[in-house]
Amino acid sequence: MAFAPQHGDDLRSNCSTLVVPALSIGNVGQLAVDLLISSLRAERVGYLDDPSVLPCVGNDAYGPVPEGVLALPLEVYEVSPSDLSIIQQRSPVIKGMMVEFARNLASYAATAGKQHVVVLSSLDSGKKQKCDDSGSHIYYISSAGQDGSDDVCEKLGWKRLQEYIPDHKRWQYLSSLADGNPVLEEESLSFDDELVVNDYYPSLPFAALFSCCKAKGLKVTCILCYCAEGDNTPDSFVLAEAALNLLGLDKDNVVI
Repeated sequence: MAFAPQHGDDLRSNCSTLVVPALSIGNVGQLAVDLLISSLRAERVGYLDDPSVLPCVGNDAYGPVPEGVLALPLEVYEVSPSDLSIIQQRSPVIKGMMVEFARNLASYAATAGKQHVVVLSSLDSGKKQKCDDSGSHIYYISSAGQDGSDDVCEKLGWKRLQEYIPDHKRWQYLSSLADGNPVLEEESLSFDDELVVNDYYPSLPFAALFSCCKAKGLKVTCILCYCAEGDNTPDSFVLAEAALNLLGLDKDNVVI
């Protein structure tokens, strides 16, 4: 994964926290990242190029009137004067290359001096095993605890994703791939195989990003919410507000 600066300048070394979306149902992670970029007036500082991501180009993602400012698949933003940088991903990863992409992104984050990676993503509400209308609708997993728990997230009233089971074969397989360990043919699993309920979560992009960033020794927190296809604007507000709470930023700045 190569970084190309927009104006020939290097990234600010004090940006130790990185926010990234993980593509999933309703594109809620991407919508939340767009909301953060626009509301926090983040400045685009460059682009990332990775062979795992499909090429795309668009016209001016944030202006009310298109002005010919091109939007590309992987863009890097920084929020001044905070220590926050943001990556926006606008096109999907090629099928079968998600782990490779996650490895590349984790390597980039580590090389760029990031210490904490925050992944924003959505989960299919049709896969939710228990209906719970009480309390927060935000779920999380964190590398802070062996079981995915984090005291900071608990204090925010979030719920640890119970389906994160490090000893489950697919989570172990993903962890082994993230560590770069060779996997014997008889031990290999195909992410294209028919999945049962417990296989759904480790098959998602957020799980690959979580495992690969963790393998690089980075702290990683995945902020998750359940949703369905449709108008996911309200879900993106919920996810963006959760990210602001975790980062200690003023959520009143989130406006359309």
